[in-house]
Amino acid sequence: MITFGKIWGRDGKINPKVVFKKSHEIMLGKIAYWLVIIGGINWGLVGLLDMDLVANVLGAGSTATKVVYDLVGLSAIYMLLGMKK
Repeated sequence: MITFGKIWGRDGKINPKVVFKKSHEIMLGKIAYWLVIIGGINWGLVGLLDMDLVANVLGAGSTATKVVYDLVGLSAIYMLLGMKK
């Protein structure tokens, strides 16, 4: 979370490094959130309907499918590490 004291420097000016870093952390968190949601929906479909939506859309065993699975896994790890704060 960005607090007033972290954004503003002692000289009364906005510290762009803090704002830039925090805005990127927020964006990364949103991307991770949605990737975990997509992964959860995909696993729900696999369990309930035996249908892998990501593999059906991107091609089973394709590089794109593997990248999506990797990103979902990394997003879950990122979110778990973020919960410790």
